[in-house]
Amino acid sequence: MLTTVTLLGLLVATAAAFAITEHLKLIKSPVYGTLVSKQISPVCDCREKTAAIRIRIRHHDRVTLKILDSHGHTVSTIVSDTPEPARRHLRFDWDGHTDTGAQAPDGVYNAEVHLANARRTILLPNRIVVDTTTPEVGSAEAAKPVLFAGPGRSVAIRYSFSEPANAVVYLRHRQIIRGRPTRQHYRIKWSGTFEGRPLPAGRYVLSVGARDSAGNQTPPGRRKSVTVVVRYIDLAPRLLTVRPGARFTVRLQTAAPRYTWRLGRRHGARRGRHLQLRAPTTPGTYHLVVGEHGHRATAVVRVRAK
Repeated sequence: MLTTVTLLGLLVATAAAFAITEHLKLIKSPVYGTLVSKQISPVCDCREKTAAIRIRIRHHDRVTLKILDSHGHTVSTIVSDTPEPARRHLRFDWDGHTDTGAQAPDGVYNAEVHLANARRTILLPNRIVVDTTTPEVGSAEAAKPVLFAGPGRSVAIRYSFSEPANAVVYLRHRQIIRGRPTRQHYRIKWSGTFEGRPLPAGRYVLSVGARDSAGNQTPPGRRKSVTVVVRYIDLAPRLLTVRPGARFTVRLQTAAPRYTWRLGRRHGARRGRHLQLRAPTTPGTYHLVVGEHGHRATAVVRVRAK
């Protein structure tokens, strides 16, 4: 008989515990709508300089918000026993410093919310990583030294960083590209433009830096230089000696699908990478000018006497 009573008691207790557990699951947290910055760098001049902590509370309450380190110790008290309305977006900012004014060491931190009226203390699971380490550029090089610029054309710049980061390319100390993937080893493409406009043909020295997720950037003195020659049209050979009236061929490199040519009094338009023409019948020195969209390349054609 005692065994049966004991068994029934255990069953009742189990059922009660299950009911309480299920009821607790239905009780909504007094803090919701949480959004916390993932990484910050208190030393950077960027928007990641401070951590934004956004929450909503279900009922009017007096809020205390603290920043705790990985050991659970209070690092900074953002607000203390401050009345806040219900269901409104509340935003608090942490500048990455302790209550004494010192910069918090690099590491992982969490925000803790205490609600006085509800008598609840909630540790937000969102981690805030303080990172002040500057990413280093190990290497940077262009896949090819010459870019024949044009629609759809670009040169790939391969890079290697000390940590996953966005690649940033500068020209004349101005940022011209910021890569989107956060990678440690990858590539970024440049189309030969500056501020959205095609650059004139010439030699350009780019500098490659890195920007990590916390906002730290490679300083100018530690960026890697990459030289790229921008061209639009080129001829080979640049000097030809031919007989009067003889046919000759010039090879072209250009991104343009169509180009114009002029030799002496003759001119025309062509397509393709090989331009075949007939030399003038009068001996002398002539200039073959080939152009596309205002860009030109010239070859000298010497017609020797028979």
